[in-house]
Amino acid sequence: MKLSYLSETLIGSEIVKLGGEIREKIRQGERIYNFTVGDFDPSIFPIPKELEDGIVTAYRNHFTNYPAAEGNLDLREAIVSFMKEWEGLDYSLSEILVASGGRPLIYATFRAICDKGDKVIYAVPSWNNNHYTHFVEGEHIVIEAKAENNFMPTSDEIKPFIKEATLISLCSPQNPTGTTFSKKELEAICDLVLEENARRGEKEKKVFIMYDQMYWHLTYGNIKHYNPVSLRPEMRNYTIFIDAISKVFAATGVRVGWSMGPASIIGKMKSILGHVGAWAPMAEQKAVAKFLGSKKEIENYLIHFKSELEERLHKIYAGFMKLKNEGLPVDAITPEAAIYLTIKVDASGKKTPTGNILETQSDVTAYILNEARLAVVPFYAFGSSRSNPWYRLSVGTCKKEEIDEMIGKLNEALKKLL
Repeated sequence: MKLSYLSETLIGSEIVKLGGEIREKIRQGERIYNFTVGDFDPSIFPIPKELEDGIVTAYRNHFTNYPAAEGNLDLREAIVSFMKEWEGLDYSLSEILVASGGRPLIYATFRAICDKGDKVIYAVPSWNNNHYTHFVEGEHIVIEAKAENNFMPTSDEIKPFIKEATLISLCSPQNPTGTTFSKKELEAICDLVLEENARRGEKEKKVFIMYDQMYWHLTYGNIKHYNPVSLRPEMRNYTIFIDAISKVFAATGVRVGWSMGPASIIGKMKSILGHVGAWAPMAEQKAVAKFLGSKKEIENYLIHFKSELEERLHKIYAGFMKLKNEGLPVDAITPEAAIYLTIKVDASGKKTPTGNILETQSDVTAYILNEARLAVVPFYAFGSSRSNPWYRLSVGTCKKEEIDEMIGKLNEALKKLL
């Protein structure tokens, strides 16, 4: 049956495929250390009690009708105050759009800015930029980010392509790497954009940055989050923020996100989503509007939440460093932010105890799943080359007592390789 070009050419998700394989193994009774999902186990990381109570109360008060297309006024007012107090970003009501999490807002950003054939710059590994670029039939300008730069794109890598670009998609803290932009590097990227837009004529389409900062509250140690507008106020005209409660409050299923940007672009995004109908539910909007003003409760929640995440990330990192020091083919990048640890299992070309050669990175992924019972997401599932030996490890569902077990199983599996 012949269908649309989009549906015929849409790339299947490697992450969904891997997740299906893992669920089947678990269903069959296998013990799997599942570090794949960019989500939270609510029994380990529940949403804030005040937010939960607010949602229940809102439903009991019958807030079950349609919300405003741009987001309810009380929620947008709360977002204005929250972003100003917590990040120093001062946006007006007309510059904020609410939706059911970050995904519809990312889609609307691509749709509002990009025409067919427009060049979209994004680095890999990164989350879903390839798919959103495909949605708008854009031209993919892909930068293969490097381990020595913590898998963050650099201004030097972007510069050769910026003269013809329409959109640069950036994310910090980054999914899947859990790494962040330095102040110097983000400033350099902003200066490239400002210089290029000054060069373009008044009637030419400008180059914009979509800045996904979904994890920006979750930084550890001395790591600080930076954004384009705070570093270069002139970037306000060319930056669309993507933000949400999804990760900062372990509220991935609550589905409340927002964009901030120039009112002209936000208005177009509102029109697009008005036809899609991707509104955040009314009751959740009412609860979030109230909760965002609860500074003390938010601070208390984040202290505990971040410490629990950081403990897991550092404990797993230490385990990988121990394996590396024993001469095993692994590595990891020091945790910086989010719920992810970037790990490396560089075992392609090695022989298994049964005499099979791990010829590809896919073979390595299957081996550590079957032998070590370790499920992690390869960077090739995030657009990187198929030979990339790096992986995303997520701790959102991690039980602390599993960590030593997992490291031990991986140790045993890798020592079997010849």
